[in-house]
Amino acid sequence: MQGASLENASSKKLIDRIGLLALMLGAWFVGSALWGDAVLPSPSASLVKLLSIIQSDDFAKHAWETLRAFVAALMISWFGGLLIGIALGAHRLSGEVCEPILVALYSIPKIALYPIVLLLFGLGISAKIAFGVMHGSVPVILFTMNAVRHLPHIWLRAAKSMRLTPAQTARYIMGPACVPEIVSGFRIGFSLTLLGTLIGEMFASQRGIGHLLLKAMELNDILSIMALALLLLVVASMSSIGLLSMEQRLHHRHDAGRH
Repeated sequence: MQGASLENASSKKLIDRIGLLALMLGAWFVGSALWGDAVLPSPSASLVKLLSIIQSDDFAKHAWETLRAFVAALMISWFGGLLIGIALGAHRLSGEVCEPILVALYSIPKIALYPIVLLLFGLGISAKIAFGVMHGSVPVILFTMNAVRHLPHIWLRAAKSMRLTPAQTARYIMGPACVPEIVSGFRIGFSLTLLGTLIGEMFASQRGIGHLLLKAMELNDILSIMALALLLLVVASMSSIGLLSMEQRLHHRHDAGRH
């Protein structure tokens, strides 16, 4: 019965997403018809331009540059944020001290720190990774920290009674119990890490998709801007949908396990 209800809910969400996508495409077509291709290129024209960009000789090099910087930044954001979040959540005083500091630092526009990042990391992949980590790590830390904070105290007492080490407690109790919230942090961290990496490429690189986007903006090439934006939208949306589906399944299993 629960499986059938979960399947119906998943089907409804899929229909809703398809409907939202159709609505967005319809609005895009209408906007293009009203303002013209010079202001807002149509989806078909953007798609043709995107295929042309992908087939160009230099695109593979730019895509690889973005991919390796993004993957490195994402791994640091996810696993570094996970470890810091568990540590701050387990030690309540440290978490209460660090949480407002993290929120305050995160509210600062990262582009304001651009000169400092360049001074520390120089022009190259290190600066792009740093921009990605600055954007993506804080949500992972905060979600993980709050998940650990809300663990039932009896579980932690049981860990102490079994004389588990802090590492064993984190691995066998905190980790599995906090997985749904951790995945939520990963999902948000994914999108923000991608954003940070692209910003880094726009200001601290001579390669990458972000650099291509900046060149198109400098040349006022609206069609190329829309084509690259379409590419990033598809990649980010597909990844986010996959992580969101995983998150919802984990939440459902977690709630079912508690009841």
